Amino acid sequence: MDARPITYDRLMPCPDYSLPPRVEHLLIEKNGNIVDIICEELSLPPLYVADLIRFGAVFYALECPTPPPSATPEQLELYNRVLKLRSSRKQERLSLKGKTLREAQKVHRITTPSEYVESETYLRVHVHPKRFPRVYEVDWKSRIIAETDAFVVVDKPAGVSVGGTVDNLEEMCATHVSRALKLKKPLILTHQIDTCTEGCVVFAKTKAFSSHFHMLLRERKVKKEYTALAAAPVTPGHHIHYMRSDRYAPRIISNYEHPDWSNCELKILGCKQVKWPSAAVLSQYRVARCGWEHGEHAYECSVSLLTGRTHQIRAQFAALDAPLVGDSVYMTGVVARMKAPEIDPFLTASSIGDDESFNIVVENWRNQHGLEPVCALGLQASVISWEGEKQVFRAGRPWWR
Repeated sequence: MDARPITYDRLMPCPDYSLPPRVEHLLIEKNGNIVDIICEELSLPPLYVADLIRFGAVFYALECPTPPPSATPEQLELYNRVLKLRSSRKQERLSLKGKTLREAQKVHRITTPSEYVESETYLRVHVHPKRFPRVYEVDWKSRIIAETDAFVVVDKPAGVSVGGTVDNLEEMCATHVSRALKLKKPLILTHQIDTCTEGCVVFAKTKAFSSHFHMLLRERKVKKEYTALAAAPVTPGHHIHYMRSDRYAPRIISNYEHPDWSNCELKILGCKQVKWPSAAVLSQYRVARCGWEHGEHAYECSVSLLTGRTHQIRAQFAALDAPLVGDSVYMTGVVARMKAPEIDPFLTASSIGDDESFNIVVENWRNQHGLEPVCALGLQASVISWEGEKQVFRAGRPWWR
């Protein structure tokens, strides 16, 4: 976490770091303008609040949503206040008429500073949006691989989100490509790659193409090839692992099939020895060292993805003891496992337990992993194609070359 003092002025210019997360949950006690209410409740300047709204960091609901299991004590206290208020109402608010509680609890993003909100409604304010300074360093026109009336293919740089985060729809690839092309309508997301991964991303210009491309994805008619920079050599060929169903990283991998685990398949088409990136290049792309003792060489691999799981290539290469260069999530886990193989309870286990002691072992294994890379890691979505070989698009040189 950055130790610099926090001051609230404007969200721009973009700092080269993100502030620690701060999410405020508010119960509105009077009718009024959204900016005025947030300024008063959180002691923030009006221009800063207007910037938060422009970034998509402010959300509104007619009724306070039910808190998740991970709710903070402050969220629970707010919800209890709402329950008391709801039970004491003598008559229903006009804005709630004809709506179920679930409909009233649906959260909407505030899109304009002129929005008017009413008393007894709910606000969620992401005071410190996650920042992506890399978007301001990129010549976005030069990243356009192809443009038609129906779609755009972009060579996304590492360190930029494809479609934004829950609190930042401004500093994302879709927004800046739309502006570079001076499009009247925003581009439509069709698929994702990780923020720290660079390479080919397809955006739709029309709803018709978006639907068509999603159909191709479902039918596995979109072919994706990747170029990976691994810290150790891997054997070319067909590799199958199994991934536990987890909502958050790190994704846990096994060599054995287990109930309700997803199969992960990829083909390593080739693996060649290359020079390890120089210190200057690693610094330029803010690549983490992760405690890996490396020599002069890394290993560049061509990968064909046969299934499309989250973090699949990263997790499978880690399972092969060849984590991707700069992968601060998985490389630290591999380092720990190489020192003490028993610390990973999944990779070579043909059966797994579910008692309390085993869950402690699982949590200990998860704790060996790190946080997401700040900018780049050794992975590029190098080729994407569909409709046989009629549509084939290739990214430029990866950052490490």
